[in-house]
Amino acid sequence: MGRGIAQMAAQAGSEVWLFDVQPGAAEAARTALQGTWQTLVGKNRMEAGQMEDCLARVHLAGALTDLAPCDLVVEAIVERLDVKQRLFADLEAIVKPDAVLATNTSSLSVTSIGAALKRPAQLAGYHFFNPVPLMKVVEVIAGLKTSATVCQRLTDYARQFGHTPVTAQDTPGFIVNHAGRGYGTEALRVVGERVADFATIDRILKDQMGFKLGPFELMDLTALDVSHPVMESIYHQYFEEPRYRPSVITAQRLAGGVVGKKVGEGFYTYDKGVAQVPPDVAAPTVAELAPVWVSPKAARRAELYQLLKDLGAQIETAAAPSAAALILVAPLGLDVTTLAAVERLDASRTVGIDMMLDDASTRRRVLATNPATRADMRDAAHALFASDGKPVSVVRDSGGFVTQRVVATIVNIAADMCQQGICSPADLDVAVTLGLGYPMGPLAMGDRIGPTNVLEILFNLQTVYGDPRYRPSPWLRRRGALGLSLTHEEA
Repeated sequence: MGRGIAQMAAQAGSEVWLFDVQPGAAEAARTALQGTWQTLVGKNRMEAGQMEDCLARVHLAGALTDLAPCDLVVEAIVERLDVKQRLFADLEAIVKPDAVLATNTSSLSVTSIGAALKRPAQLAGYHFFNPVPLMKVVEVIAGLKTSATVCQRLTDYARQFGHTPVTAQDTPGFIVNHAGRGYGTEALRVVGERVADFATIDRILKDQMGFKLGPFELMDLTALDVSHPVMESIYHQYFEEPRYRPSVITAQRLAGGVVGKKVGEGFYTYDKGVAQVPPDVAAPTVAELAPVWVSPKAARRAELYQLLKDLGAQIETAAAPSAAALILVAPLGLDVTTLAAVERLDASRTVGIDMMLDDASTRRRVLATNPATRADMRDAAHALFASDGKPVSVVRDSGGFVTQRVVATIVNIAADMCQQGICSPADLDVAVTLGLGYPMGPLAMGDRIGPTNVLEILFNLQTVYGDPRYRPSPWLRRRGALGLSLTHEEA
C-alpha cells in the first residue's frame, strides 16, 4: 500500500521520502517502483523522461527524523492501534506544526489514533485501496477533532493523483467496508439455510444483478483470514448490530485454514490458481408441459404473462387453477410456502419465480420450490423457463429469493449510512462502485428496483424471519413514502 501511494505521489509531481523500520525495505520499494515505471514505458503508457523524473523524486529516509521537512506524511503500517498511536506521537514531534498527518487505516478509528496527539486537528484518515494505482478512489476521513482545512487539502491532493476522493465521518468501516457488509454476510445466511450452494448463489448474483464476482468468489479472492476479522470487527464496533452479524460458516473455515485461493482451497478448490466450479444444472427434458396459472398477486404480473406467452406456454386465466395446472407465484420478500398457504393454493403444484427485475435485463431466471412441490411440477417449470436457452437456477424455499435478499440488505445498509450522515448519497454510490466494483452504487440499485419494492421485500423478510436485521432504515422509509429516488440529495 505504501509503495502504491508513493508511486502516485511521485507521478503527481511530489518529492517523496520512503521510510520503513525494516532494514532494506524502503530501498526495495524504490527498486520496485523503478521496475513498475519501466514496465509502463515498455507499454507506451509513460515516456522514458517521465520515468526518470519520477524516480528522481523518490528518496530514501534513513531515519524518521528525515521526514521533518514534509508537508504530508502518510502512514501505511500494521493495523494495530497502539503501534499507530506511537508512530504519530513521534511524527508530531518531528514535522512542522502545519504538516498534515494521514493514516491509511481501513478499520481503526481515526479519532482513537489521534487521541493522544497535541495537534489532533492535523490528523485525518486517507484510506486508499489496493492496488493503489488501479483503484481510483480514496476515502478522506475526518476524526472528531480533524480540521476541515486538512480534509480539503487531502481531497485536493487526491485529485492530483487522478483519484476520486470521497469524504466520510469516522465510523467503523468508513464508507466502502461498511457498505460492503451486506453482500457477503447475507449470502452466507442464504447458504446457511441450504437455499442453494456456493456456485449457484454466485451465478445468480452475477447473472441477475451484474456483479463481477459472486460473494463466495470474492471471499476466496480476499481470503477469510482478511475478510472474516473485518466482519467481526465491524459487528463488535457497532455493538452487535444485527445487520452486521458474522457467520459461523466463515469462522469455521478460517479455523480450519480453508481461507481461499491463496491456499488452493476455499469455497472452491483451485488447480493452478483456477477455481474448479461445478457445472450448471441442465434443464430437464419434459415430454409434455403442464398448463400454467399465475397468482393474481404476482409481482410484474403483466410482464410474467408476456414472458409465458413468448415461451409458448398454455396459460390459464380462470379465477382458480385447474387440477393439472402448474401454479406460479412471484413474491417480493415472502416465501413460496407462505403465499401458497395465504392464497390457499395447492402447494404441491406451486413454484415461485423471481420477478424483482425485468426479465430482459437479466441473464438468468430463478425459480423456488416449497417443501411440498412435486418433482414433476419443479421439472415442468424448469423446462418451460429454460426453453429459450436462458439459464435457470432452481433453489429451495426461503423468505425472498437470493438476489432479493442480498440486494435489499445492501440497499438498507446504505440507507442507514445516509441516515447516520456518514457520507453523502453521491459519495456513497461513487465509493462503492469504484472501491468494490459493484455494477452500480447501492442507492442506484434501490432506485432500479424501486424504493417501495425494496421496502416491501424488507417488511416481508421481517415477517418471515422475525429478525431485526431486516428492519428498514427510516431514511429508506421516508423516501419510499414520498416517492423520491434514493440518490436524491436533500436541501
